[in-house]
Amino acid sequence: MAPPVSTNSTPGAASARGRLPVALYALTAGSFGIGCAEFVIMGLLLQVAADLRVTIAAAGMLVSGYALGVFAGAPVLTLLTRRMPRKAVLLALMVIYTVGNAACALAPDYTTLMIARVLTSLTHGTFFGVGAVVATGLVPEDRRASAISVMFSGLTLATLLGMPAGAWLGLHLGWRSTFWAMTVIGLLSLAVIALLVQKSQDHGAPVALRDELATIGRPQVLLGLLMTVLQSMGIFAVITYVQPLLTRVSGFGEAAVSPILLLFGAGMILGNVLGGRFADRTPTRAVLATLTTLTLVLAAMTLAIHSQVLVVAFVGILGIAAFATVSPLQLRVLRHAQGAGQNLASSFNIAAFNLGNGLGAWMGGVVVDHGPGLAALPWVAALAPMAALGVALFSVRLELGSAKVAPIPESI
Repeated sequence: MAPPVSTNSTPGAASARGRLPVALYALTAGSFGIGCAEFVIMGLLLQVAADLRVTIAAAGMLVSGYALGVFAGAPVLTLLTRRMPRKAVLLALMVIYTVGNAACALAPDYTTLMIARVLTSLTHGTFFGVGAVVATGLVPEDRRASAISVMFSGLTLATLLGMPAGAWLGLHLGWRSTFWAMTVIGLLSLAVIALLVQKSQDHGAPVALRDELATIGRPQVLLGLLMTVLQSMGIFAVITYVQPLLTRVSGFGEAAVSPILLLFGAGMILGNVLGGRFADRTPTRAVLATLTTLTLVLAAMTLAIHSQVLVVAFVGILGIAAFATVSPLQLRVLRHAQGAGQNLASSFNIAAFNLGNGLGAWMGGVVVDHGPGLAALPWVAALAPMAALGVALFSVRLELGSAKVAPIPESI
């Protein structure tokens, strides 16, 4: 496993500020493949529900199952692979990803599909957790948030290209064809990582397990993880049910869902870049500002969903607001985990993000089946990032007011 992030130069690091190391783009390729597995199911809910004869809410639980698999698998796999070379870990994860998606394509029933989704999800947290630490170690200190955003751009590209392409394949060739396509993506990602990630980046003295676990218990790290859970809940309470929301509330045909999802993916890419650059300059302000923006966008979307023009615009705006939060929150956890536990803390933050995904999908299902219905999803979802903002304000107050903890230098 990777050692803690250091400000010292590392093999493959950029020698000039304007140039990024090739290894960073290998991580981006892997994150694209894994991101596809997370997001494509959201454009397939109606087809999966009809084919397997389950409710839309039950199909939505395939999102929750994946997310909870990430939550459980991220810390466990990170600990189990902590002494393995990084390249070996990344390649093993992509093999599991490829096999898991093939199993999804072959699943004869809902239960088997859920098990295959959970198997696939085990790769997610460790890949992004370790990848975030590797990415920050490849660049100068003042570009770490941007390096995280570059790696996570694979995830945003998965939403821009993977989710609408998956929805299109599901509509025209059946939902199983989407999972076969992701199996191919897994094989390609495996090849790219094998070619571009060098062995010279693999080595480092392992950190004592006791020290890594102690880092997770730091109050600021725990508060950062809670922010991530709540932020993700708000996003996924809405985006999990975007297909029925667009077709049954906004009045679009199923064929319109795929191009509209392109806007969400484009928004995620823009938000990811903006959030990374903002966090490079003022990390704390970036956390507060992006959580505030996400809350306001979700609340305003409640009014927009009844207008086809406005809802299309808000799908793109939601993508911007959603992923502008990711790099600032990931960086905050890494900053407060300085020292022995950055690898595990980073994986825990990815796990927290996916726990929020699962809880958000579950919360959305409750609203749809037992609450005020699809049209109420945005305003209910806005309550979660609002709570995250409250946690962030409390965290900042502790950070600035505590005399026992040395402040982490930054402009706020």
